[in-house]
Amino acid sequence: MSIFISTGEVSGDLHGGILVDALRRQVSGKELEIVALGGDRMNQAGATLLANTTSIGSVGLLEALPFVLPTLKIQNQTKQYLHNNPPDVLVLIDYAAPNIAIGSYVKKHLPQVPIVYYIAPQDWAVPMLGNAPKLAKFVDKLLAIFPEEANYYRQQGIDATWVGHPLLDRMQNTLTREQSRQLLGINPEETVITLFPASRQQEIQQMLPIIGAAAQLIQAKIPQVKFLIPVSLAIYQEAIATSVKKYNLSATILQGQALEAIAASDLAITKSGTVNLEIALLNIPQVVLYRVHPFTAWLARKVLKINIPLMSPTNLIVNRQIVPELQQESATPDNVAQYAWELLFDSNKRQQILNDYQEMKSLLGDNGVANRAAIEIINMAGNRE
Repeated sequence: MSIFISTGEVSGDLHGGILVDALRRQVSGKELEIVALGGDRMNQAGATLLANTTSIGSVGLLEALPFVLPTLKIQNQTKQYLHNNPPDVLVLIDYAAPNIAIGSYVKKHLPQVPIVYYIAPQDWAVPMLGNAPKLAKFVDKLLAIFPEEANYYRQQGIDATWVGHPLLDRMQNTLTREQSRQLLGINPEETVITLFPASRQQEIQQMLPIIGAAAQLIQAKIPQVKFLIPVSLAIYQEAIATSVKKYNLSATILQGQALEAIAASDLAITKSGTVNLEIALLNIPQVVLYRVHPFTAWLARKVLKINIPLMSPTNLIVNRQIVPELQQESATPDNVAQYAWELLFDSNKRQQILNDYQEMKSLLGDNGVANRAAIEIINMAGNRE
């Protein structure tokens, strides 16, 4: 059986790696070839990488410009590979614009290859994104990670099945707070804040300075505070180290160990993304912020008339703000520091977030998500005409 998986960015590689593990479990004892666009996690799980796409993702018009040519090059390479080596099934994970291009190509030129979309574009939360009609033209099966996502895409005429959120599988064997602190050499009584400034290049530019300055403000009020900064990609380490030095932070930069850093912390300050769910599933209060280039924000609001009241997945799932979410102009160091202070020392606000997390978790499904997704994908491959 041959499977081609296409994804990009750090989060896509994470979910892809979990899926590759599950696919290999489900076809144990049989020959399985998985070729992919992805990153190190997928490669370590056993996929052969056609190209590494973890560092070429972006959000916004200006932000995307540096990645247009590399993305087109990889897409052309992918189309040529698929034309010469049609898989038994094509699996698309997140990574909307490139995956829509690949899916459309395969539907037109290789109509015998079934196409599965896993972790689809977030049109269910922001319909004005306009991806659903495009997906309806080529997707044979959509594996939804949220109940509302499945309902929305069914209404668009797409065969959608809710499998649950794959992070449930990832979080099953995480260390406790005490174990994580022991592993990282942190005393039980220390105040620890974990920072997640970036998984994309644009976030290094737009968010790292805000998070660094906010951490400096917090450190001025709590001199004994300790910051942990897991690095999502090695190429960002130098910029993060420079920021730590610039703001004179008492910080430890970690290679990997993101879940341990979260579990060991009292609070997380983080950019918006998949990591918000990891933080919530580990019951750690968080402050979420997101900024794009001012021109991108202006274009979205004034020209495209796009309004995104909620961006963090943690808030989107329940369709209300359960963790502080600071977007664009409100994402300032002062605001971040103020919310951080409240969540560190206001026991009522901390408890409210923990209560809301339980509501959010109830909407993520049950463990065994990756296995359910893998079975659906293998069935699609087996049904290939």
